[in-house]
Amino acid sequence: MTTMNAIITADDEAKTLSLGEVPKPIPGPGEVLLAVHATAVNRADLVQRAGKYPPPPGASHILGLEAAGVVEALGDGVEGVELGQRACALLTGGGYAEYVTVPASLLMDIPAGMSMSEAAALPEVYFTAWVNLFMEANIQHGEAALIHAGASGVGTAAIQLCKAMGVPVWATASGQKLEFLRELGVEDAFDRREQDFVSEIKAATGGRGADVILDPVGADYLERNIKALARRGRMVSIGLLSGREATLPMGPVLVKRLKVIGSVLRSRSVEEKELIAEDLRARAWGRFETGELKPIIERTFPLAQAQEAHELLASNTTIGKIVLEVR
Repeated sequence: MTTMNAIITADDEAKTLSLGEVPKPIPGPGEVLLAVHATAVNRADLVQRAGKYPPPPGASHILGLEAAGVVEALGDGVEGVELGQRACALLTGGGYAEYVTVPASLLMDIPAGMSMSEAAALPEVYFTAWVNLFMEANIQHGEAALIHAGASGVGTAAIQLCKAMGVPVWATASGQKLEFLRELGVEDAFDRREQDFVSEIKAATGGRGADVILDPVGADYLERNIKALARRGRMVSIGLLSGREATLPMGPVLVKRLKVIGSVLRSRSVEEKELIAEDLRARAWGRFETGELKPIIERTFPLAQAQEAHELLASNTTIGKIVLEVR
């Protein structure tokens, strides 16, 4: 059996990450084999490593939700893809490895002039930001967006997409990251520890509030998010960093005709992800080549240092993405 190098999660208390050999995957019908040049670290990887986020049925148990590389083999029925083609892709797992299989329909062209390491930082955060802001919440030109954890990978992608699509955007983050967000183009950034984002966003919007809130925080922000939403506002919940249990104040939900939307990406069907990919390609992907959108990368590590990369992400001091170079 042909093998490849990949990051293995040890079955010890620390869930130690190390480089080892595993079987090389074989592309199935409709899939391609991607020779991975770079992948990226996501907070979901930390949660999976801790045993709290198992892969969907049939997905690789190797960490890694995105990759950039070169198409090395085609499964049965694949058309419109060439061997040697450079591409990046959203994955259900398996990115921390030399090879990964991916549905051909989910391959995204690497923008001209972009390196593999830069391209590896795109799929997970831009798919997440796009589907939740522009498909789930259906935010419109001129509406106001509030992005929590604005300096995260998803946050920086969401801010850039809002700016590119004519949506005024505000964000929350810790104090040392606020100036970066202002330089990235937010109308203003609020210190999550020192400022009340409810009063700040209302003051900034003439008392109206945010039309859409993108929230990875969860329990601690729920009641304040409801207060911060404008009439007919939409809150999209994409994470539970502060916990799973909270009380939803139903009065303002009814009176203001609000929508509270729960959203995941990884466990969606291939067909759903294809629709996201098509919409993203048609409306936004070309903006990487114009410079309106760009990957934000904190640091790059070699694949063998995945453990150190996880420790850096867990420190909550980073801005944007952490990339792992595979070749």
